[in-house]
Amino acid sequence: MTDRDAVPAASSTAGEGAAAPERALVVFANPEPASFGASMRDRIVDGLREQGVEVDVSDLYAMGFDPVARGEDFRDRRFPDRLWYDREQQHAVRGHTLPDDVAGEVEKLRRADLVVLVFPLWWFSVPAIMKGWIDRTFVKEVAYGSARRYENGGFAGKRAMIVTTTNAWPGMLEPDGLMGDVEIVLWPLQNGVLAYTGFTVLPALVANAVAFVDDDARTGILEELDERVRDWRTAEPIPFHRSDEVGEDWRLLPGVEPRVVGHRRPA
Repeated sequence: MTDRDAVPAASSTAGEGAAAPERALVVFANPEPASFGASMRDRIVDGLREQGVEVDVSDLYAMGFDPVARGEDFRDRRFPDRLWYDREQQHAVRGHTLPDDVAGEVEKLRRADLVVLVFPLWWFSVPAIMKGWIDRTFVKEVAYGSARRYENGGFAGKRAMIVTTTNAWPGMLEPDGLMGDVEIVLWPLQNGVLAYTGFTVLPALVANAVAFVDDDARTGILEELDERVRDWRTAEPIPFHRSDEVGEDWRLLPGVEPRVVGHRRPA
């Protein structure tokens, strides 16, 4: 995912001046407007606004967001004979020709100090509409490119968190559970999308068995969510490895011990 061309980094609004308000982007993907996930979304938005944070909400189903990446996204093609999607994204950013729906979401990402992804866990991943949102809006030239990754990624200086619901009982997603460690389940998103593009990633809130628990349990989940929202500026992030902790072979340097679930020393 590198390119020979040098590109500018996308900057957060934080730090541009004392008067600049903090901003957040809450991205919601659930086709059921009355879902518990929608209650969590609203709780996040209300909690942030109570702190004086300006909040954008991208409700992908309500917006009818098109998740399909296609050549028609680009009206001025750099490579007209072959679709090289990330290079066309880069070309469109430089030429200010991103599609309107993508450009609007990219702008929300650029100005956000905090991004929260709220979704039900489907097939160990996000709903297709959110995956398409990531594919189309984490554009090269803004989110990454030219060796800008991890601590040097385009969204460095911003924080992000996953809030997800499941119908699995909690024990199923433990390290020794039937479905495996939930941190491994979330690894492609937390490491491969958020950390890769520079976000400081906060621990996920995983609400299990939401279709089966009682109202008291749901209230407890919302109260935990309130606490997470209050602490978003100071919460200890997941300690993903930095690019300076690997050698020329792209492997962890001697003496650097694996500290996140996706890394281990081979036997």
